[in-house]
Amino acid sequence: MPTSPYAALVEVTRGPVVESVHLGALAVADATGKLIASVGDPNLVTYLRSSSKPLQILPLLELGGIEAFHLSDKEIALMCASHSGTDDHAETVAALQAKIGVSEDDLLCGVHAPTHEATAEAMRQRGEPFTANRHNCSGKHTGFLAQVVLRGESKTDYINPDHPIQKTVIQTFADMIGYPREKIAIGVDGCSAPVFAVPLLHAARGFARLCAPAGLTPARRQACQAVTRAMTAHPFMVAGPNRFDTIAMQLGGGKFVCKGGAEGYQAIGILPGALGPGSPALGITYKIADGDVSGRSRPLVGVEILRQLGLLTADDIAGPLAHLAARPVTNWRAFNVGEMRPVFQPDWSALAQWLRG
Repeated sequence: MPTSPYAALVEVTRGPVVESVHLGALAVADATGKLIASVGDPNLVTYLRSSSKPLQILPLLELGGIEAFHLSDKEIALMCASHSGTDDHAETVAALQAKIGVSEDDLLCGVHAPTHEATAEAMRQRGEPFTANRHNCSGKHTGFLAQVVLRGESKTDYINPDHPIQKTVIQTFADMIGYPREKIAIGVDGCSAPVFAVPLLHAARGFARLCAPAGLTPARRQACQAVTRAMTAHPFMVAGPNRFDTIAMQLGGGKFVCKGGAEGYQAIGILPGALGPGSPALGITYKIADGDVSGRSRPLVGVEILRQLGLLTADDIAGPLAHLAARPVTNWRAFNVGEMRPVFQPDWSALAQWLRG
């Protein structure tokens, strides 16, 4: 009988009974690609979805985009984002487009309502139409257009995998994760851009290298450092109000970066020294098997991983992250009727041994 690549990550109880289980797979790697810890199959091949954005922006920065367009860290963070479409996000992306010399009309991401419901409702009340700059991927697409302008390429169909900038993005992604370009499965994301499916282990390596780029070329090393600096300095740009990526990085004090993706994917990069003097950079990637459409299990897993690594305190979890961490299940009368709880424990012995020297 075939075995599942997934293991239990989260249980949801009602009274004394486990009513539901969220399965998933998790991989932790260092910058060399060594597997440090795992749950389920670390070689599960799945799409990163928007978790790949911090790697997709690297070619623009390597090619001199910061200098050419006078990019701020806030704007770089937005180009790594799946933002909530707040006024701050929309204003920042519009200002970025003005710097680059492109417009909202050039975006090929489509249109949806801001995911921040208060912003969406305020726009409805004003009779203001939803536009592409409110799309959660407008920053990434503006970054693609910046590379188009910088290289003098055509804006037409800039999201086609055969467009010169996308070929560069895909090859850079392959190089960062240490995986052959020809083995990467390429699909179409919700924003119509190319999306990549690779083993969790290799994706985790890519995030470890993003955080520890010492062995890369000078241009790529500087690009990686710009991304991690921008994301940790401007976590609100990366996601938005009440969201895991933003809150966790606000609490993290520059020790890690977080980037979620659709269908229950999450990537976390741990900066060198975050776990103690001389500690290595780590990449962590995981996938919730059911896609976590409700959004209730992926953040809980992220909080628990960071707790186990000592990167979030009990006060962090009981305070700003309480609505995303392990928590009671309540009914319509606000009675506690059960709980959501993590049920995974990776074997951290390899990391503990490394830290002991």
